[in-house]
Amino acid sequence: MALRTQRLVGVPGSAESKNAKEVRGVEAGRILALVIGNQSTAGFAGACPTPPFPSTGATMSQTWRELLMTDHETTERVFSAAEKALAAPGGPSPGLVANLREYLVGYVDRCHNQKEEREVFPLLERAGLPVEGGPLAVMLAEHRQAKALVERLDAAAAAFVAGDRARLDELREVFVAYAALCKDHFWKENDILYPLAARMLDEGTQAGIVGGIEAVEAGLGPDTRRRYYRMADEIVRAVELEDLSYGLDRDVLAAILNTLPVELSFVDQEDRVRYFSHERGEKIFPRSRGAIGTNVRNCHPQKSVHLVEKILADFKAGRREVAEFWIDMGPRKVHIRYWPVRDEAGRYLGCLETVQDVSGIQRLTGQRRLLEEAA
Repeated sequence: MALRTQRLVGVPGSAESKNAKEVRGVEAGRILALVIGNQSTAGFAGACPTPPFPSTGATMSQTWRELLMTDHETTERVFSAAEKALAAPGGPSPGLVANLREYLVGYVDRCHNQKEEREVFPLLERAGLPVEGGPLAVMLAEHRQAKALVERLDAAAAAFVAGDRARLDELREVFVAYAALCKDHFWKENDILYPLAARMLDEGTQAGIVGGIEAVEAGLGPDTRRRYYRMADEIVRAVELEDLSYGLDRDVLAAILNTLPVELSFVDQEDRVRYFSHERGEKIFPRSRGAIGTNVRNCHPQKSVHLVEKILADFKAGRREVAEFWIDMGPRKVHIRYWPVRDEAGRYLGCLETVQDVSGIQRLTGQRRLLEEAA
């Protein structure tokens, strides 16, 4: 097998071979330190962005990394939904637990992990990555830990679905441990192991991994990935997990909005003021709570009301996606923008106003990197 990085290739017994072994050892040690130490991998060559949540109609035209990372993303969505369902006072429905059990056992353990163990890990071992004391050993050990946990989860979930609600606490405990292990494991693979594999394996070898992934899935029945992705989607929808913000305390969410260097105001679909940020801080356009519930037309000078109405009408009709203006207020340049807020179905929910002093941004020149902060 040819390696993309020639420095790892050497003739046995030659000086080049010795150097290749030394480089390979340094490379493996560096990656292992990152894996075990859970350190940042910023700047690690070859990293790729997290893929979007897949549709059930996803095809096999993706690269092997995209396929496996999409598995990770799908599973993390399932974890988020299950966490919410399991935390509910009455616990989840037996139907949701049945689907969760089938997805985690049938797909994550018996399919996803097998794709890696049969199609990726052996190639890295043959390419020179140590299987003992290196990142592959860490990955395989975590797969074994995950299998032990998912077997316990399988038993508790089966009993719960059969009517033994006394197993709910056990199910919750095992799920929390399993999800935490998997999330950390996915991070290591996405940000460390997969980029390393992309550097070590040539393009032809990587293209062949896709076929191997297809074979693993085919061995579990027709349309395996589509079938399990549909199940994952059903789990998420059953819990009505719409946004990551569901897990934030309201005080935390309010603090986040008030920390933004942008003032926010929201007018609902009936054109009434429902929210504004930075209530207790300094504001470019001061407002009091008396504005809440007021028709937005009463918040503007009469001479500009017709323009406000036109913007809102355009937003509601879908004719416009932003309206922006900028004005001078003494030494400050103030940027004002209006945005239509819509749900996933495109239904108009209201209008968001953002107000920002951009004077400092206008004065920026050159560049300042994060690492310069310590200088």
